[in-house]
This record gives sequence, C-alpha cells and structure tokens, in this order.
Amino acid sequence: MAERTSAGLLTMMMEPTPAVAMTLPAEVREKLAELELELSEGDITQKGYEKKRGKLLAPYIPQIQGVDPSLQIDNRIQASSQAVIPGSKHNKSRAANTRDERFRSDLHTEAVQAALAKYKERKMPMPSKRRSVLVQSSVEACTPPDTSSASEDEGSLRRQGRLATSTPYQGHGHPAVEHWFNRVIQGSSTSSSASSTSSHPGGRSVTNTTAHAALNANATATALADLMAHTQLDNHSAPPDVTGLSENSSIHAERPQVASVRSISRSYNYNTRVMETADGVPVNSRVSSKIQQLLNTLKRPKRPPLREFFLDDFEELLDVQQPDPNQPKPEGQLMSPLEGEPLGVVTNWPPSLPAALQRWGTTQPKSPCLTALDNAGKPVYTLTYGKLWTRCQKLAYTLLNKLSTRNEPLLMPGDRVALVFPNNDPVMFMVAFYGCLLAELVPVPIEVPLTRKDAGSQQIGFLLGSCGVTLALTTDACQKGLPKAQTGEVATFKGWPRLLWFVTDGKHVVKPPKDWHPPMREASNDIAYIEYKTSKEGSTMGITVSHSAMLAHCHALTQACGYTEAETITNVLDFKREAGLWHGVLTSVMNRMHVISIPYSLMKVNPLSWIQKVHTYKAQVAVVKSRDMHWSLLAQRDQRDISLSSLRMLIVADGANPWSISSCDAFLNVFQARGLRPEVICPCASTSEAMTVAIRRPPEMGVPPPGKAVLSMGGLSHSVIRVDTEEKLSVLTVQDVGQVMPGALVCVVRVEGTPYLCQTDEVGEICISSGTTGVAYYGLPGMTKNIFETIPVTLSGVPISDRSFTRTSLLGFIGPDSLVFVVGKMDGLMVVSGRRHNADDVVATALAVEPMKFVYRGRIAVFSVSVLRDERIVVVAEQRPDASEEDSFQWMSRVLQAIDSIHQVGVYCLALVPANTLPKAPLGGIHISETKQRFLEGALHPCNVLMCPHTCVTNLPKPRQKQPEVGPASMIVGNLVAGKRIAQACGRDVAQLEDNDQARKFLYIQDVLQWRAQATPDHPLFLVLNAKGTVASTASCLQLHKRAERVAVALMGRLNTGDHVALVYPPGIDLIATFYGCLYAGCVPVTVRPPHPQNLATTLPTVKMIVEVSKSVCILTTQAIMKLLKSKEAAAAVDVKSWPMVLDTDDLPRKKSPQMYKPPTPEMLAYLDFSVSTTGILAGVKMSHAATSALCRSIKLQCELYPSRQIAICLDPYCGLGFALWCLCSVYSGHQSILVPPLELESNASLWLAAVSQYKVRVTFCSYSVMEMCTKGLGSQTEALRLRNVNLSCVRTCMVVAEERPRIALTQSFSKIFKDLGLSPRAVSTTFGCRVNVAICLQGTAGPDPTTVYVDMRALRHDRVRLVERGSPHSLPLMESGKILPGVKVIIANTETKGPLGDSHLGEVWVSSPHNATGYYTVYGEEALHADHFSTKLSFGDTQTVWARTGYLGFLRRTELTDASGERHDALYVVGSLDETLELRGMRYHPIDIETSVIRSHKSIAECAVFTWTNLLVVVVELEGSEQEALDLVALVTNVVLEEHYLIVGVVVVVDPGVIPINSRGEKQRMHLRDGFLADQLDPIYVAYNM
Repeated sequence: MAERTSAGLLTMMMEPTPAVAMTLPAEVREKLAELELELSEGDITQKGYEKKRGKLLAPYIPQIQGVDPSLQIDNRIQASSQAVIPGSKHNKSRAANTRDERFRSDLHTEAVQAALAKYKERKMPMPSKRRSVLVQSSVEACTPPDTSSASEDEGSLRRQGRLATSTPYQGHGHPAVEHWFNRVIQGSSTSSSASSTSSHPGGRSVTNTTAHAALNANATATALADLMAHTQLDNHSAPPDVTGLSENSSIHAERPQVASVRSISRSYNYNTRVMETADGVPVNSRVSSKIQQLLNTLKRPKRPPLREFFLDDFEELLDVQQPDPNQPKPEGQLMSPLEGEPLGVVTNWPPSLPAALQRWGTTQPKSPCLTALDNAGKPVYTLTYGKLWTRCQKLAYTLLNKLSTRNEPLLMPGDRVALVFPNNDPVMFMVAFYGCLLAELVPVPIEVPLTRKDAGSQQIGFLLGSCGVTLALTTDACQKGLPKAQTGEVATFKGWPRLLWFVTDGKHVVKPPKDWHPPMREASNDIAYIEYKTSKEGSTMGITVSHSAMLAHCHALTQACGYTEAETITNVLDFKREAGLWHGVLTSVMNRMHVISIPYSLMKVNPLSWIQKVHTYKAQVAVVKSRDMHWSLLAQRDQRDISLSSLRMLIVADGANPWSISSCDAFLNVFQARGLRPEVICPCASTSEAMTVAIRRPPEMGVPPPGKAVLSMGGLSHSVIRVDTEEKLSVLTVQDVGQVMPGALVCVVRVEGTPYLCQTDEVGEICISSGTTGVAYYGLPGMTKNIFETIPVTLSGVPISDRSFTRTSLLGFIGPDSLVFVVGKMDGLMVVSGRRHNADDVVATALAVEPMKFVYRGRIAVFSVSVLRDERIVVVAEQRPDASEEDSFQWMSRVLQAIDSIHQVGVYCLALVPANTLPKAPLGGIHISETKQRFLEGALHPCNVLMCPHTCVTNLPKPRQKQPEVGPASMIVGNLVAGKRIAQACGRDVAQLEDNDQARKFLYIQDVLQWRAQATPDHPLFLVLNAKGTVASTASCLQLHKRAERVAVALMGRLNTGDHVALVYPPGIDLIATFYGCLYAGCVPVTVRPPHPQNLATTLPTVKMIVEVSKSVCILTTQAIMKLLKSKEAAAAVDVKSWPMVLDTDDLPRKKSPQMYKPPTPEMLAYLDFSVSTTGILAGVKMSHAATSALCRSIKLQCELYPSRQIAICLDPYCGLGFALWCLCSVYSGHQSILVPPLELESNASLWLAAVSQYKVRVTFCSYSVMEMCTKGLGSQTEALRLRNVNLSCVRTCMVVAEERPRIALTQSFSKIFKDLGLSPRAVSTTFGCRVNVAICLQGTAGPDPTTVYVDMRALRHDRVRLVERGSPHSLPLMESGKILPGVKVIIANTETKGPLGDSHLGEVWVSSPHNATGYYTVYGEEALHADHFSTKLSFGDTQTVWARTGYLGFLRRTELTDASGERHDALYVVGSLDETLELRGMRYHPIDIETSVIRSHKSIAECAVFTWTNLLVVVVELEGSEQEALDLVALVTNVVLEEHYLIVGVVVVVDPGVIPINSRGEKQRMHLRDGFLADQLDPIYVAYNM
C-alpha cells in the first residue's frame, strides 16, 4: 500500500519541467519520447512506463528536501490539491502535444471546453462497484480534471483552500477548475460491507494527473511540506456529502478534502436524510440518495419532448421522429458531374505492369527498386530491378511447374493464391506479388494471423474459402512464427480452408530453364489481384482489380503526381493494400522509382524515422497518414539538422478523414522551418473499391490554391452544407482532397434509396466512373451490382451518363474551383432519429475533453447499435490504469455533455475497458466491428459503464392515459350486444355429487379422526421419508389419535379453550399430531416454520413475528428447537425473554384424556394459516371448522381420494394448500400420504421421484422449488435413475402447488426431462390458491387436460386480452391453472368499477365457495384495511352473492373441450398478482415478463428480479460467472427491456447468485429485495444508474 503511494509521489516529482527537459541529454529525451509513444499506444503498461522512465531520469532528479519520508508514505492522506498553471501560448510543453493530432484541432478543443462551460457541473450518481471489480487499484484521490486545454507552464503548487478565495482562473480560460470546485465530492461508493472493511488505497498524495504535468521538483517539495502540515489538522473534517441533498455543500468544496475514509465509519448518518420507502421502512442509505440524484438528473427537460397525446390501443406505436420543419434543406441547383483532365497519351508506356518490370529488369538491372529497413532504421537490403526480375521469374516458374498433386499441376493460371507476409518484409512481398502476376496467378494479400482467434480472422478465412484459395505464400521466418498444430504443421485457423503453405525464400525456388519465358500479355480485363476489405458489419470482402484497371490507375497516378523515372519515394503505409500498394509497389515499378519502405514497427520505436529517411535519401515524395505526422511531432524537437526541402509532394493518404487537417497544419507549423513548403502537402481521397478518387496536385502543376471550409455540424447532420456563421461551437473544418483523378467522371448522389444526383449544397456519397476502379466483390454479384454498377439519375429519373459508376463510400461534396471535399465515410455514418453523425467527429469531440489523463489516445471506438428501431451511439475507450474511478466517471460525464452540445445527439452508452483489451486491427487501430460484436454479445468486459437511455431514447410509445371508465352496466349491455357471455364459471355442484362419503356426517375434522381410530385403527395414514429414502416414521389412525390425545391432556391443564398455540415443528408426524391435539383441547393451532439453525438472523424474526401477531399464548415444539429458541445465538436476533410459554412434546406422559372439547358451532375458528406474501406482507387467515371440512371434501372429490389410495406430497406443511394436503386431507379421506420433506431434497435430489416410483403413486403434489431442484439437479442423471428402476409411468397427475401464474417453461422442461422415465407429458399441471381461498383450482384426475393460450403481451399492459398465434411477436404463453374445484364459483370483475367482465377479458379473479377463509386474522399493522377482500359484492348484475377478492388478475375463457358433466369447459388463466404489478408509463407490467426477457439476454444471468422505486425501474440480476462480466450486463439488460417492453431501466444492480430472496413456494420476494437494496444490504458487485 505504502509502496504505491510513494511510487505515486515519485512519478510526480520526476516530471521534468521544460527548463529541466532542455538540459537532459538528447538521447535521454529521445528515449523518453519513445517511452511516451509506447504508453500512448498501449504497448507498455503504466507501471512499466514509470519504471523505465524512473531509471532514465534518476541521475537528473534533485533530492527532495524538507519532506519527512514517513509523510510521503502516509497512505491515509487524500489531498486533492492541484497545480493551476496559467495558460501560456508560447511555451508549448510536450504535454500539450500528446493529444491525438489526427483528432484534434485547437479550434475543436476550445469549442468543447466552451460547450462544457455552458453546463454547470451536473450531479450524476456515480455507479458503485465492489472493490474486487476494480480492475486496477483505483486511486481515490479527488484530482481535479486536467485544466490544461492547450499548454502548460511551470507553476508552483497552490493549495486548494487559497484557490477558492483568490480566483486565478479568471483570465486564463480554464473553466474546468471552476467546475471542479462547484462539484460536491461524491463519496467513493462501494457497497456498505466493503466500505466498512476494506482499507481504501490512499490517493497518490498531491498526485498530478495532468498529462505528465511538468513541475519543478523543488516547488513540489515545498508545496508538499506545506500541504502535509495542513493535512493532520483536517483529518477529522466532515465527511464528503454523498447525498447531494445537504444545503451546506459549498463549505465542503472549499476545504481540502483530506478526511481519512476509514474514519467515516458506517455509523455516520448525519449527512444522509432518512428516507421512507413505500412501505414505510425507514431507509438511510447511499443508494436512495443516488436515486435521488438520478431523479434530479432526469427531471431536466429532454431535447425532443414526448408529445402529449395518447393512443389507447395495443398497437403501442413507437413515436416516429417527425422531421423538424425548421431543419435546413438544400437550396442549390442540381450538381453537374465533374470531369478530371484527360488521361495523357505516353508513347512508350508499357502494355502491362509485368512488361514494365521486364523492361527495367533487363535494361536497368542495377537500378534500386526497394530499400527495406530494420527496427533500428538501418537499411537491411536494397532490391534492384534486375534482382526483382530474376527472383520473380524463379518464383513464377516454381509455382507453375514444381508444385503438383498426383502428377497434376497444383495451380492453373487464374487461380487465387494467398500472400501472407509480415509488414517488415516488403522485399519478399514484392517478389511474391510480381511472381504471381508473371505466373498469371491472382495474389490475395492478407494479414499474418498471429493467434488462432485474431479479431476478424474468421472473416478472412471466409474470404479465402470463397476465393477458392488452396496455397499460401509466406517467408521462412513468418512460417516459423505461425501457430502450429500438434503435428508441427501450421494450425488451421478458425473458419479458414485447408491451406498448403509454401515458403518463397531462395532455397525453395528453382531457376527456370533457358528456354522458359513467362507469358507477356497486354493488360486485359482478367483479375490481376484481390484486395481485402472489412465492412462496417465486420464481414470481409475481396475487391477484384483487373490488369487493365491496375495499369490505368498507375498511369493516372503517374500523371496526377507528376512521377518521373528514378525518383525516390518514402512509404510509411501498409504495402499490401490501398495507397501503400498503389504508390509503393505498383506505380513505383511502372516508373522505375526507388521506394524506401518504413515498417510500422520502426515507426513505433522511432516516429521520426520517415523524416530522417526523406532527409537521408533526398526523397521527392513521401506517402504517409496523418497519424505518422502526428507521431513525428511528438519526437521532433531534438532534430535540428533535418531538411525536408527535397520533398515536392507529401501525400496524406487519409486526407479524406475530416480530422487530418489539424495534423497537416500542426506538422507544417513545426517543419516549415526545416524546409517543408506548405504547398507540397497533398491530401488524397481513396477507397479500396474506387482506388484513388481525388488527390491534391503538386505545386508545379499550376493548380488552384488549396481550400478550407468551416461547416456547421448541424447542417451536416441534415446532409446540408452551411458555412457556419453564428454558432461557433459546433463546426467542422475540412480541407479539400484536391482535384478529380485524370480520366475520371465524378458525381455526388443521395445516400439512401435511388441514387439521385445531389444539389450543389448537399452532402452525398461520391461516385466515380473511370477505368481505374475495382471491378467487383469476388463471388458477391448482388453487392457488386449495388456498389460497382450504380447508375446515378437526375430528379426526373434520367440517367446522367451511359457509363456505370462505382460508389466510393466517401461522403462529401464538390466545392469551389472543382475541389473535392470529404466530410466522412459511409462506414462511420450513424443515422440517429433521421440525423446523420460521423463516428470520427464524435471521436474527436471525446478526445477534446482532456483525454490524456483517462484514456489512451487513438484507442476510442465509436459505433451505433440498433435498439428500439433507431440507431444508438456507443463510445468505447481504453482507460489508463492510473485513472481513478472518480476521475474516469467525471471524464465520462463530461464527454456526454460535450457530444450533446456539439453534435446535438445523446450517447446511449459510454464504456471504458481496461488498457489493451480492445480488439486490434492489423496496424494497431481498433477493430470496430469486432468491438461492436463483443458489446452486443456481452463480451467486452468494461471496467466502467455509463448508459444514458433516458436522454437518447425519445421514440417510446406515448404514455397511456386512463380513459374515463365505461360504467359497469354499459359493459354488460355491450357484452350482450357483442354476443359475449359474462366471464363466470364454477366447479361441479357438491350437493349433487352423492358418494359414499362417510366423513360427511361429521361437522369437525377432529371427529373424523376419532371415528377412523375406532373404525379402522390400524389403517396407515402417514409415512414420512428421510433423505436416504427409508421410512423415518409412520402413523396409523389409532396411533395418530393417541398422540393427539396426549398433547390435548398436556394443554388442557395449562390453557383455556380458544387460546392460540404456535406449533414450531420440522415437517413430520409430530406436527400433525399436535395439530389434532390442539383441536381436541379446544385450542387454535398456528403452524410455524422452525428457524434455520445456520440462518437465525433472518429466519428467527419471522417466527417471532408470527407468534406475536397470532397472539399465541404457548409454543409447542421439540426439545432441539426449544433449546435453539432460547440460545445465545437466538438472543442476538430477537428478544428471547419475551417468548410465551414453550412446551416440548417429545415425551409426554400417557394419561387417559378427559372429555374432548366440542365446538358449539362449525363457524368457530379451527386454525390460523399464516404466510408471507410475495410483496413481503405477513398475512394470517382464519379458517372455520366448516371451511376446513368443505376444503377437504372438495379436494377429495376433485382428486378421487379413497382409503385405498396413496398420494405423495413434497411440500412445506406450514400454510395454504401444502398444509391442507399434509395435515387435513388424509384424515378426512382416509388415503395414505407419503410425506417427503422438501429440505431432504437438498442432500438427495431424486428422493421424491424415487418415492413416487417405488410406491407407484398416481397422484403427487410438489412446489416449483422442488420441480426446479429436480430439473437442475437430475437433468443429466435420467440414465442413472433408469438403471435404479425409477419409473414414473404410474403418475396420472403431478400438481404444482402455487399462488402465481403457472411457470410454463419450468413445467415443460420437467416433463421433457422425465419423459425418458415414463412420465406422461399430460400428467404435469398446476394448482391455484391464494390467501382468501387456499384451493381454487386443482387439476384432479378427471376432466380435460390443461390448455395453453398465447396472448399479446402489449395488450396485457393495457389490461386487455388479445389471443394470438403461437410464435407471433410479443406473444406470451399462459397455461390454465387446473380445474375449478367442486363447490367453487369464480367470476372476473373489473378492478376499478367492480362490475362483471365478459369472456376473455382481463380483470380480478373473485371467488365464492364454502371453503373461503373467513377473514384476515391481522395483516401486520394494517388490520382494518382489507375487510372487503372477503366479503364484496358486484356493483351490477348479480349483486347478492358474496365474493372474496383474490388479488390476482386473470381471465376466463370458454374452450371447445367438454368437462366431466358434459358442459363446455371454462378455463381459468391466472396472469399475476395485482400487488406485484408495476405501473409504469400508464401501463401495467408483470415483473415476471420483464424478468424472463432479462434472463434470456445473457448466459451468465442466473436469476433476475425487478421492482420500482420512485417510478424508476430497478433490475437486479444474479451473475453466474466471473465478476468481470458484471458490467457487460448493464447494456444488455437495458437493451432487452427497451426492445421488448418499451421501458427504460433506471438502475441495474448486479449481485451474487442467491441474493434474490425466495420464499418456500419458490416465489421471489421482490419487496424484501427492494428494502435490502435501499438499505444498502445487498453487497452488489456493481450498481449502474442509467441517465
């Protein structure tokens, strides 16, 4: 820890000031420049950089005086003092230049700074991240943002305290400083458990994260000492305000924030307000304050407001962006196509390129052709024209005659051959390329594959396969370096065809016989070579270039550039493709020029190398990219003796990039003094398809002067050219790319749809018609037609020429003097709600926000993804390892503001990834399509994410507004008119079902038990299994009666009749016996799940609450649990002294019992049934004796239960239907119940199914959790179970006991998995019950199979049911919840008007039945509230019947099936609980639907739960996988919820598996989760607050 801090100090002290820097020896300065370059390119780590730099500077650093070493290492100090350096325009220190020049013109940087100044610093909630997710040690120093927009001077450190009073930034144009002070420092936001324990890495005390700010070491020392003196005093200053709610925030901003983080313990709460959740749970946490910040952020008006009208229809129409009536429209007349000068006729021009090679090879054999350099810049080899000619002949002869398979030549003329040559071996490449041309083979140059999984490598393989390549040429060294398979052969790369590798080095090729001569033909339309190109989507195409086009292009370039024989040209570009190939390999040979090839690897080591070579070789021409010019600026200051006066043409190959202008200008500023003439800079525009489109001519050709245009970005986004006048902030300055190529015809057409000619002030795609373009995409005739055979037409549809044109994919226009201007590329075009933005422009804006501190220059990718039918902009950058969380977040929010201001477009997602993790393109850039692919697959692994869907997504459907309701009476009339029946259904009539039910004559269930004990004393009723599958205990009728009697005797002496008794037992016979014992004694039993010994803290309070709320005067339990209730551990969770009397029933004395208690009336209370609802409310219902008997009879009839039957039950016996089946039904119907406690399945997952098979059970019950345990735990073991003779063919009905919408996916996968064990697919069904009636539907044994319907999910949100076909978009399968029980009537009522609804209408399910509960005993804290749940009447129609409201939404639908009585069958479909639904945007959402979508979005999401908090949708996902994936989920979750539900996610919380609480029925406890989240108890891995 200490080491890191001191290292931080050291780095900062080693920053040489410009003054110091000048005294360093030249070689040290050069090495520093190289190091800096490596770091900015991401080639070495920050640590490596600091180490090497330290070594270099060690001899020159004065020792620091006056600082106590112990202070330097004090890691608690979090000083955030910062040098404020007055801007000086003259002394441009190095730091100013470390910005990516390609993407920077000072104008733009200033525009960005000005734009940011317009925003006062917004408060945005910072994401919280678990410490382990921080990829690098985050430095928690609150360093102000880099204030040096243009330059830095040495300045002494000033303490912040002074800064706040004196205002040194007034005259210096440093808005950033001011921002920083206005910002309330947001506390570091890790989870509570982490923040209380982890020691925060203290900031690099007084660390300076300006771009290696130059500070005088002595000044540093004194300032340090000065600051340290203040530090100890301030150690106890108030903690940073994290709520953003406190009024005195200005005080914090003015004092140095040095409070030790550790001293702010968790008990600090005087800064956070106590907030209340919806349920009145007081919340005191960082989370709620962040949400408050988020809401404040969201309250600001959005740019395009949602228009206020609504369509109350299922067709939730996405808002189509209406074009702004005031947007600029083109006004100029139609452009006329522009012709280049005619292609001159040269008398002795060779008929083809091989002919030119032959001419020079034979007439000028000693003439130098190509000089290759090593990484030290030394010439390794100079290839002469003679050598090139003889080596090519050898290779051509060998390829045609010496490679054969089964006596057939391997290659025939016209075959394609891959050329795999490294970038530092131009000689071998040139030999191979011309060797192929001589042999009439078609070379396909590709990159050297380095690993088996290179970015885009699979696509290259696809290209090779489609080109039919079977042979690859390479060098010996390269072949040795390729990945090998076990056999020692070159590995087959993913997606590649099988290749034969041939090494072209001298010893493998043979000399041709004297009489052999390569065929020399005139340039024809046959394919000469194929150049690969990667499209925006990442697919790779091969562009075929014919011999004639290749020759014509050389001719045109020679004429345009004025090339003459034997000139020297320096080439920095990739010689395998595009300009590097055209100038450095093809046209050079045409004109017998001498090429000095500078490899990329040399440029990285010595960025000046190309300039030195121009000087050494007196080169007339240099071909570079703006990046090379920028790099040379970084290292130029040590080179006094360079002259660029020999250059007559500096070709800037990417001059079409709008940002090349700043590199050109900056380069000229510096090198004009070294002989560079301004007019020799020649930008050009080219693409792989069209080759060179336009190039600025060298000065000697008498061309008009170069042009510049300052264009309005707003206009450009509407494809209109407007020279900007008033709004100086959002402008784009572009330079021309010269004139059209000789012999070419150029026009500009509309980008989308028919290629209409543009008007003169309109931006479009440049098209070119000439003999010098590519011919086709190999093997892709459709795309070829679109691109290479476009016919531009006038507005009236008349073709402008009889020639076809090639689309160049360059966006631009023709300016004055017939100069061509390019403002972007089709690949980088992002069309967001009808406006066009260019990826390069967005990159430039991001980089203008002081990037050097936080992200790597040139390592930013910008692309768009399609979400909710519009493009959304995504920015991904590589974060520097030394940037703190706080700073990076700050930078991200500023980037968002800058892009918003300058481009008037919102960024959907901004992600930072760790250094060096973005996929690289071959020459060091970023592989954009691969990055996009990873983003969409959730494989980018960012370390910081900021999503802003609220700002960007403006095309959501209108919020629904409730219509004034139609009255209930008119609803009925309407339904009658429409021929719809009222949605009402009932089970069979109990009165008419005469059966030999002996138990009917008893009014009380305890009487039934006594009768059975006399009539069939030895008949077995219960059999409990343990985890091994053996019988743990049994009970016959008499045994159960005897045990119950003993309990009754124990109670009668102690309690009064009517007392409530809590039964706290594990699942087993004790529970059943004590239940009947209570009834015998006239007490009211309350079954309670025992606390979990390993988890007392959460389970014991529930036990205590039920005991208190039920007003139990006594607890009956086992000895073990009794000890547990009174243990020390229990005392930590609850007040153990306040338990009522606790009796253990393990060994009660055998006394003859006195008279049994007889209740006076069956309406009396029999037992209480307590359960925690999914919304977290504890609700106990009262069950009378009459209801208990009615319930048992109803279940007996539905399931045909008789004493001869056996049923298996794997349920918890504490509440609802589980309790009834476990404790009541066997006694009533006399069947034997095989009881399987669900807990035992944790140690033996096959226990339940094995029991079902062993006892040949026909009817069995389970819960969803049990079903899930079986599908997950036994899915792969069905074979093993079959060998153990587990056979489920006996099962007629397997019912899942539930109080929710049937989980179709789970029941179907269960049926599918166990079909192999004989389980009938028709057997599995679900039941439905709720608090007011624990058993409404049960499939039973008779009646039709449960039906499934598909409904439109969008209609459900509007409370409607619309049936659709399976598989149609937005369809949701719903399964019937079993058959309605005998004696039960169900009706569907409107939730608002309480009127009856028609068939297939969604409403609340109301139920009337003799076994309805009689009321809530108490709802904890809300006694009076729910009286109407149990006795309510319809407002219209049948207003007499008393109904109970279930609180569930559902609908009834009459099916074509007939039920047992021969009537048409009415199916009840349950959609979900009303309490759980989320009201968002005026619509009703069921959490499960959103959760299902989210779980589908990424393989690592194990579980998900959603809830709302202050109208924000919060999505909690459990991550099953490495924590690195946590941040990938944020975007995927946001995307899927937008796409499928039209909702914007407010907060995404990523947690560990098992955090989402689940009750015994397997239902998610979303409200518990919500309270845990707001109270900051979840210990999340990551929390993202979407803007």
